[in-house]
Amino acid sequence: MTSNVSQPALQLCYEDMNGSCIKTPYSPGVRVILYMVFGFGAVLAVCGNLLVVISVLHFKQLHSPANFLIASLASADFLVGISVMPFSMVRSIESCWYFGDKFCSLHSCWDVAFCYSSVLHLCFISIDRYIAVTDPLVYPTKFTVSVSGICISISWTLSLVYSGAVFYTGISAKGMESLVSALNCVGGCQIVVNQDWVLIDFLLFFIPTLVMIILYSKIFLVAKQQAVKIETTIGSNKTESSLESYKARVAKRERKAAKTLGITVVAFMFSWLPYTIDTLIDAYMGFITPAYIYEICCWSAYYNSALNPLIYALFYPWFRKAIRLILSGEILKGHSATTTLFSE
Repeated sequence: MTSNVSQPALQLCYEDMNGSCIKTPYSPGVRVILYMVFGFGAVLAVCGNLLVVISVLHFKQLHSPANFLIASLASADFLVGISVMPFSMVRSIESCWYFGDKFCSLHSCWDVAFCYSSVLHLCFISIDRYIAVTDPLVYPTKFTVSVSGICISISWTLSLVYSGAVFYTGISAKGMESLVSALNCVGGCQIVVNQDWVLIDFLLFFIPTLVMIILYSKIFLVAKQQAVKIETTIGSNKTESSLESYKARVAKRERKAAKTLGITVVAFMFSWLPYTIDTLIDAYMGFITPAYIYEICCWSAYYNSALNPLIYALFYPWFRKAIRLILSGEILKGHSATTTLFSE
């Protein structure tokens, strides 16, 4: 007895093309929700980080080595929002790549480059905060604008060179030729990386992250000791000298900045850790992760690019004031660059 139940038609990314990838789209309702969620993340990453960059570059009071590092980090997150997330959104929701093979390689190169650029920026920011908190009075002579520029150059150069070498030399897929051939279809953009390079990727994430954890642990230990010392000094000497008062204010300001940037580092680690661990497990256990789990890990990492401006808005009053001046058009007026955003 034959069954009359019709099987759902197999959907292809390109219906009229041989060798097309199979399309496994979500239902219309789910697609709308996902486009809204992913699209909101991309818009937030672009607009939020653009506000950070404009704030730091426009207002002269924000022209400091630490803030230049923050602006460069925001530039990396801005580029993720404008050049990576929109195309990944279409690929994740439609399960097809409609932008060509060449742009697939370029998109993957950007993805990795901007990620590692963020890691290196955060590592240098941790070093900056460590010097600022442990030796706040000498800090301005140690971490100058030129030193900040060198850190920014290293962060961008290393990440771009590494990413370009991985994706344009083919070295990362060595020994995986059979898998590359099996996955090769029209409408796909799946980058295959062998175990050795997955391990290198993991170490490039893990080592700077470990450095950040160690530095911030020391920062908060020193900050706690400074707070106790200041309280003891004030309690024992009511006629506090102007120098001691200045030291206290500087130490307090640097501790607050370190706390905010520490939250940024923690947010980065929690956002990227699932994706990093997932790729490591997949490489050594035969790509066992279901597609939807991989997409969750991937978008958790992408959403980190939208988080930093929200963190700054929550903890930096000067950033909130800068946003108001930018959105109201006040920055277009003369002498707006010299506006006081915070008291020294």
